[in-house]
Amino acid sequence: NGELLVDDRNKYRSMRTRVQSSVLMIGGFALIVYLGHLFIALMIVVIQVLMAKELFTLARASHRERDGQPGFIRLNWYFFFTAMVYAYGRFLKKQFVNTISSDKILLMIFSGLIKYHTMICYLIYITGFVSFILTLKKRMYRQQFGEFAWTHMILFVVFAQSSFTVANIFEGIIWFLLPVSLIVINDIAAYLFGFFFGRTPLIKLSPKKTWEGFIGASVTTIISAFLLADIMGRSQWLICPRKDLTVSWLECDPDPVFKDVQYQLPSWITFVYVEVMPLQIHALVFGLFASSIAPFGGFFASGFKRAFKIKDFGDSIPGHGGMTDRMDCQACHFSSDFMVMAVFSYIYLQSFITSHNYTVESFLAQILAHLSKEELIELHLRLTNILLQQN
Repeated sequence: NGELLVDDRNKYRSMRTRVQSSVLMIGGFALIVYLGHLFIALMIVVIQVLMAKELFTLARASHRERDGQPGFIRLNWYFFFTAMVYAYGRFLKKQFVNTISSDKILLMIFSGLIKYHTMICYLIYITGFVSFILTLKKRMYRQQFGEFAWTHMILFVVFAQSSFTVANIFEGIIWFLLPVSLIVINDIAAYLFGFFFGRTPLIKLSPKKTWEGFIGASVTTIISAFLLADIMGRSQWLICPRKDLTVSWLECDPDPVFKDVQYQLPSWITFVYVEVMPLQIHALVFGLFASSIAPFGGFFASGFKRAFKIKDFGDSIPGHGGMTDRMDCQACHFSSDFMVMAVFSYIYLQSFITSHNYTVESFLAQILAHLSKEELIELHLRLTNILLQQN
């Protein structure tokens, strides 16, 4: 009845199931991170598919007329994979070109697809749009357009966060691992603080959420962010960007954000100097966002489930519900007031951390993707003449 049952013994059984599932998930997650960028991206794809499946099923169940539009499930997945091709093609175009650039046959085959990627995706989408119009039936217009709107909302919910996540991964695993770790830490800390100390309900949408859990999790997350940044920032495997789609070991000259800088503490505290990585300062912002804003994604998911009178989005994970339930901090923030953690990480990274200087690799990827063989030869000759003129 919306009341907090502090001494409810059933919660211990739920906690045991939840802990067992969490240990398995964390172990599998650690293995995937060890395997590298490409495997993490594939994990994101699998999560996307599971989330889309759960949300598509919920969308169909929400309509009173259960028969629905014939073939619309196939059209749902058609639009889903169209969005996937567009999103991943946009973010991984440079890595793909660098991977096949040494094979002239593959480069010749895919050069047109790379160059006209956006137009190809648009034509694929328009084909689905026309198919939808042609299958409209009398006395079902409202339901069919409702399903069409549901499909596009789901695509936005799923891809708005995951496509940016993949972009973060190839900038360096740390830009994926650190935000996700903070979300996990905040979730676990909120659960534990609320489990043992929770007395004051936080929000009506989630009666089991407490102020004690929220505050305890916020302090834990911010401290963890500072410490994790120091640990992760010293691993080349985590900080080096991946410029192709291989799984080989990475070595790079660390970006200045990963190098220790000496700071003097304010004079009213002490005259002692401390050395920390700039990354640790940025991590405090990540921790603050993960603890104060990201939980509202969970509150949104709770309200969403209450609106449709369901306990969980699915049953993919014992003790946790469906994949969407576990990803709610990143997947359900399509409100204009709250941005998803993945999108926030990408925007913050591009705005305050990433150097936007042009590099040989970025120019080369564009050249190989857009110039013909004759144009490449002409470019080579012109560059040669310029260099000769400059001695």
